[in-house]
Amino acid sequence: MGGKLVITGSNGLLGQKLVNLFSQLESFEVTAISRGDDRNETAKNYTYKSVDITDHLKLNTLLDDVKPNYIINCAAMTNVDQCEKEQVECDKINVDSLRVIAKATKKHHSHLIHISTDFIFDGENGPYSEEDKPNPINYYGLSKLKGELILKEAQINYTILRTILVYGLVDNMSKNNIVSWIKNGVENKQTLTIVNDQFRMPTLVDDLAEACFLAIQNTAYGIFNVSSSELLSIYEAALQVAEAFNLDTSYIKSIPTSQLKQPAKRPSKTGFDLSKSEKILKLPIVTFKNRLQVFKNQLLKLE
Repeated sequence: MGGKLVITGSNGLLGQKLVNLFSQLESFEVTAISRGDDRNETAKNYTYKSVDITDHLKLNTLLDDVKPNYIINCAAMTNVDQCEKEQVECDKINVDSLRVIAKATKKHHSHLIHISTDFIFDGENGPYSEEDKPNPINYYGLSKLKGELILKEAQINYTILRTILVYGLVDNMSKNNIVSWIKNGVENKQTLTIVNDQFRMPTLVDDLAEACFLAIQNTAYGIFNVSSSELLSIYEAALQVAEAFNLDTSYIKSIPTSQLKQPAKRPSKTGFDLSKSEKILKLPIVTFKNRLQVFKNQLLKLE
């Protein structure tokens, strides 16, 4: 196992975690691409290129130059309400760029690992297995489903990792994630209103990075679910965050989704059946509570 690896969206949460992971392995030659300056201050032994993946010519040229054995595509527009309002821009990143990556994957006989989402489902019958029929109810979910269909039709070696509410810690965070937002809000004595009628299985970014590695190690093609193991309302998850950090839970108030008046609909209950990932990827199955302790320990090391 090893070879040339391109990581797109390398400035994001998962992207940085993957650069840190694979750049430590001597058998991999890592090229990281993202927009703007490199945000990673930890990793060594990799090449960074500033490439906007919507610039198809530049993206294609880079992939032709590298001729990767593996591509991990983390680049995505993930703000659900923004995707609803800016559908053309959403498709440029989540759909059109993936067509370019898929063609390069075929040309260079690469293995493409692509990140997808629980939001391809409508939330009526969760938790979902990899075989359940998608039915997105917002544009973000639709764009990610379009991406999945491109890979299925491309006649390439692909792995799709579907995941849920990714959180974790890297050098330079451009966006907040749900756990950091809750922790920081309660520490600052802000009252947080959290929905009690949406159910999810949040995912520590380290586990998603590990799944990418395992997909390569086990030459595992197809679709796999990656998340924690316990279905919780987002309100219940928020209480677990506060408890993990010994914070006052009275600052967390529950509300129904209908009060938020968000531009994009959210599926009510997603969650995943993880048995395929456990069996084929050999992915450890862990609770959100367990992973919060890992995240807490990572934060403590920084202090």
